[in-house]
Amino acid sequence: MKGPFDLRSYTGFRAITVLCLIVLYAPLIVVTVYSFNASQSLTNWEGLSLRWYADVFTGPESGKFKIAARNSFVIALIAASVATAIATLAATGMVRGGRFRGRALSFGLISLPIMVPEIVLAVATLIFFNAIGFDRGLLTILLAHIAFCIPFAYLPISARMQGIEDSYEQAAMDLYATRRQAFTRILLPLMMPGIISGFLLAFIVSLDDFIITNFVKGAGVETLPTAIFGSVKQGIKPNIMAISTLLLAVSVVMVTLSYLVGKSDNTK
Repeated sequence: MKGPFDLRSYTGFRAITVLCLIVLYAPLIVVTVYSFNASQSLTNWEGLSLRWYADVFTGPESGKFKIAARNSFVIALIAASVATAIATLAATGMVRGGRFRGRALSFGLISLPIMVPEIVLAVATLIFFNAIGFDRGLLTILLAHIAFCIPFAYLPISARMQGIEDSYEQAAMDLYATRRQAFTRILLPLMMPGIISGFLLAFIVSLDDFIITNFVKGAGVETLPTAIFGSVKQGIKPNIMAISTLLLAVSVVMVTLSYLVGKSDNTK
C-alpha cells in the first residue's frame, strides 16, 4: 500500500519553491531595507537612518499622505464592518438555511468578485456609477470596497460555521429559546473567531486595494495606495519606500492576527 502523497519527493521541488519565494519576497525585502537608507540615492548605501520615516510625518508631502492614510483607514474600517455583517448573514443563510432553489447561484454570486479579474470589476463598477449618474468620491470608493470585500469576509465565516454542529442550536430551542436567541446567544459567539478573521481579511483587502479605487475615486480624492502611485509617477523617492514599508507592516500584522485568531480557536 502506497504511503501518503508527498509533493516534496519530486525532483526540483525545493529549487522551484526557493525560486518562487525569491520572486515573491525579494522586492519587498529590497524596499524595506532601502527605506532605512540614509542616502537620497536609491542605489548608494550610506548607512542606517530613520530620516525617511520622519519625512513621512513631517516632510513637505506629509499633509497629502496623512489625508490619504486617513481616507484609507476610514474606508477600510467601514467597508470591512459592513461587508462582515453582510457576509455573516449570507453565511447563515447558505450554511444553516438548508437546500433551496438558487443556492448554487447564490454561492456563485458571492464568490464572483474573487474569480473575476479585478480590472474587470473596476471597469464594470465605473460604468455602473456613470450609468446611474453617481458622482465619484469617497462614497463610491466605499460602496465598491464593500461589494469587493464581501467574499473575502464570507470565506472564513462560512468555514467556521460549517465546523459548528447545529445540535447546539437545537438544544437551545429544546430549552424554549427562540431562533433569534439561539442565534445571538449560541451560534454567534461560536462564530466569533471566524467573524474576526473575516473582518481582518476584509480590512486589509480594502486598505491595500488600488485598481478598483483608482477607477472609482473622484478628482482630488486619494487613498494611500493611489497617493503612493501618484508620487511614484514623478520618480521613486526614499520616503515612498518608507510609506510602502509601513503599509506592508500593517498588512502583515492584520494577516498574522487573522491567522492567530483562527489557530487559537482550532486548538481549543
